[in-house]
Amino acid sequence: MARYTGPASKLCRREGQHLYIKGFKCGTGKCGLDRRQYPPGHQGPAGARRRKQSDYAVQLREKQKVKRIYGLQEKQFRNLFGYAASRAGVTGGNLVVALEIRLDNVVFRLGLASSRRQARQLVSHGHVLVNGSRVDVASYRLSAGDEVALQERSRDLELVAANLESRLRPPLPDWLALDEKKRVGRVLRVPMRGDIPLPAQEQLIVELYSK
Repeated sequence: MARYTGPASKLCRREGQHLYIKGFKCGTGKCGLDRRQYPPGHQGPAGARRRKQSDYAVQLREKQKVKRIYGLQEKQFRNLFGYAASRAGVTGGNLVVALEIRLDNVVFRLGLASSRRQARQLVSHGHVLVNGSRVDVASYRLSAGDEVALQERSRDLELVAANLESRLRPPLPDWLALDEKKRVGRVLRVPMRGDIPLPAQEQLIVELYSK
């Protein structure tokens, strides 16, 4: 299935909460969810008055929410779940950590991009280096000690400067470090679940895929 390119606010309305697909701007009153707090569709507000959801529906909505926050397609998400399930530890926590150490997400967390969508563009267009080598795969999995930088020709991009100067930019996670002047970041350590501000119940996703 092709990647969704429609209005991000519709996805927020579908899940009933801000998914921060627009990055810094989400939650500032400019999202459609702030004006219409009911799911999209021709039924309008009446569509929000639905019967109680089944356990499967609740699990599905949780999976869709996380998948949309990180901008993954179903096959990508399922493959990542398989990787998380094969690792030692709690599968749900492994899944969230695996999502968080993707290259596109780290570029977003560093503040070089205002959203994960924009971060994927920076990566796929060849603007990002990992340990001095160009990497154009957004799903590239980073490790502790990896250095993430912009190519020299890309360091003065207006959008990057605007992102770093934005008052809406969230605080830098303590598992990352950034030299704003040089546009160079570093993964200090692999995050733990408690370090990741993801409003999700990942155990519901585990239950969904375990059926």
